[in-house]
Order: sequence, then C-alpha cells, then structure tokens
Amino acid sequence: MRSAPTILHLDMDAFYASAEQAAKPSLRGKAVVVGGLGPRGVVATASYEARRFGVHSAMPTAQARRLAPHAAYLTPRFTLYRDVSNQVMGLLRALSPLVEPLSLDEAFVDLEAGGAAFDSASAREVGERLRADISRVTGLSGSVGLAVSKMLAKIGSERAKPDGLVLIEPGTERELLAPLPVRVLPGVGPATGDHLRRAGITTVDEIAEAGQDELVRLLGRAHGTGLYAMALALDERPVVSEREGKSVSVEDTYDLDIHDRVRVRGEVARLAERCTRRLREAGRSGRTVVLKVRRYDFSTLTRSETLRGPTDDPAVVREAAARLLEGVDTTGGVRLLGVGVSGLADYTQEDLFAQAAGERAAAEAEADEQATPGPAAEAVEPVAPAAPEERRWPAGHDVVHVVHGPGWVQGSGVGRVTVRFETPTSAPGRVRTFRTDDPELSLSAPLPLVEEDGGAGRG
Repeated sequence: MRSAPTILHLDMDAFYASAEQAAKPSLRGKAVVVGGLGPRGVVATASYEARRFGVHSAMPTAQARRLAPHAAYLTPRFTLYRDVSNQVMGLLRALSPLVEPLSLDEAFVDLEAGGAAFDSASAREVGERLRADISRVTGLSGSVGLAVSKMLAKIGSERAKPDGLVLIEPGTERELLAPLPVRVLPGVGPATGDHLRRAGITTVDEIAEAGQDELVRLLGRAHGTGLYAMALALDERPVVSEREGKSVSVEDTYDLDIHDRVRVRGEVARLAERCTRRLREAGRSGRTVVLKVRRYDFSTLTRSETLRGPTDDPAVVREAAARLLEGVDTTGGVRLLGVGVSGLADYTQEDLFAQAAGERAAAEAEADEQATPGPAAEAVEPVAPAAPEERRWPAGHDVVHVVHGPGWVQGSGVGRVTVRFETPTSAPGRVRTFRTDDPELSLSAPLPLVEEDGGAGRG
C-alpha cells in the first residue's frame, strides 16, 4: 500500500441527466429522468432534483412517473454522452498514463505514476484543478475521491457528491470504514450482504471483529479472505490502464412481446449487424457468437457457437446467430433479444464462413438477375407501394428546422411532434408543434455543451 493519497476516483454527477440539463436551458434546476420510456423501461439516471422524489437508477420508469409525474422524461443520447466522456477522459490522461475507465462517467487515475502528485497537498491541488477543468471544458460537474487505494478513493468520491472533493488522509482509513454498512466494500452485493446480515454482521467494523476464519467459513476462502482484507482497509489492486473487454454485445427489450417468428429472425439479424458494427469500431474481432432470448415468462436462454477463427464479418455473425435461433422455441412470445461476440482478439482471421456467405450472396444475386422478367412480363399489374413508415421522434433528441433552427423533441404522438427551440448556450426557448412528416423538420447531431471559446454551457 502506498503512503500518500495519490489514487484518484472521478465520478461525474448524475451524468446523463446533467448533460441533458446542460443541453436544454429550460430543464436546468428541474427534475429530469433519462432512460427507457416504454412500459418496460428503466431509469438510467435521475437528476438530483428528481432524486428528491425518490427516483433512482434501475427503477422501472412507470414507478418513477408515479413518484415524479411532472419530471421531464427523456430517452438517452449516447452520442452526446460519449463525446463528453471523451473530453473528460482526455483530461484524466493528461494527468497520468494509468487511467482505468469503469464507464462513460467514472474512472480511476494513478497520480503518482504520472508524477502529478506525491503527497496530500499536491493530490488535493490536482483534484481541485481537475474539477475546474471539467467544468470549463464540459459545463458539467464531477466528484473526486483521493486515497491510498482504489476502494477508499471510490468511497471518497461517493461522500463528495455532488460536485465535491474528499481526500482520505493516510492513517484515518480504519476509523472511516468502521461504521459504514458492509455494502460499501467491493464484492458485497445484495446476496452477500443478506448472508452477512443473517450472521449478525452489518458494518465494516463487525467484519473486522468477526475475523478472517469466520469470514472464510461464511463466504468461502477467496471471498472471505478478500473481504476481511478490505475491512482492514487493505486494498492492493493497481490502476490498470487497459481493461480488456471480454465481449461486445447489444440487446433490445420490447414494449410488447414478439410472437411473429419472421420478425424475431429480423430482429436477430439487425442486432447482429449492430454488434459487429460495435466490434469494428473497437478494432476487435471474436470467435464466439452468443444469442440471448428472454421469453414471455421471463425465462432467459443463451446459446453460443464458437467459430473457426476470430471474425468481425457481419454475415458470419448474422448467420451464426440465425443458426442459434433455430434451436430456441419462441412460440410463447419474446420480451428481449440480444446478440454478442466473445473471445475477443485484436485481429481478424479470414473465415471460411464469410467466404461461403459471400459465395451464396453472389449466387443468389445471379439467380435473381436471371429470374428478372423480360419485356413480355411487363403487363403484370403493379403492386401498390407500401405506405411510408411514420418517422420516430424520441423524446429529448436533437432536431433542426429549416426556419426555426435547432431544438429538441419535447414529445410526440397522434401524428404531431412538439419541439422546444433552444440550444446549450441560449435562453430557454419557445415550443412549437409540427406534423410528424413535416419535411422541414429533421433529427440532427447533438450540439456541444460548451462554446469553443470556453464559455460555460449552463447557468
């Protein structure tokens, strides 16, 4: 264990919701909930204003609406969140080569490895400067914890929320941990917490008092030994700059169960395309294709197929997922579908499956060309074109109007879409309603939260 609090943990404050408030002047200081808005949607993030009503992450959106009916409910805009996350991670990497991202809004930094800090005073100075830089660059706030270990730094950032900094001085760790609930320790989830509670252990101090032998008896050698060390504030885990992803996957939950087998096949094919797109964006390939199916009765089935070599070919993944689907009974209805690729590698091996898929596609195209009717067949009555599908306008997403300029979707339904016209650097804007098929209105990319000259993007 090091002797100076040079491990930093940054956690952005209510990240998705705060980003939406920064982007939308009319929502600043108001309750905002970001997540799935369908009947089975869950809350991804709630602003601090919404949390006062009891809304929290992972809560069903329907329950959140009952608790905070007047909050703004928005669908996530991951393009914006990734852009802001890249800005924040850039600031962290300027401090040290050892940055361990945990998610878009959370990371550990080893300040000692970058020579940015060597004692409590220098660590605090770096932490305060980082918070100021994040505010300047993104217009958002983040909370910082500083300590001698990752566990304690994370506890520090949690105690600093919102928009604060807590430095845990070396030598005070045991005193700090003693009264805290056991769930504060890494590796103690609901099941372990309940197991310890039934044994009369509810605080970190009671874990330390129970002793290692008792913890091993209750939880097994690996878990018990590790948990006892954590209760004594002993955490030797290093900050790791590259966290190896074990898999890349995508999944969708459906508002209504899908019973049509043809549509299920289509959804699996679409998910396979999305999965391989993410795989390629990450510069990775994988050997094992995984299909996940959650049925109408909440039973979840997973099927996998290991290929001959790593691939990022959409046709290969799509065909493997389709083969896996053939072995799954979906007649009762499907609530969720997912496609993933595991066994990741940094290279792509030319795969016989891809070659075969290409040959089949070429053969099918040639057959279609040969089967195309000639002039004599032109007298056949043409089929009426299908009606165009109504455009979707997700709540909270960016739009631009030819006349009124940029804005965001406040709501839509019954052939109408309501838009509030404002930008991150404007005053709260006015609301206008249009037809959903209005040719002058279109979805657009998110605007930067902060002007390039460094002006703040929110009041």
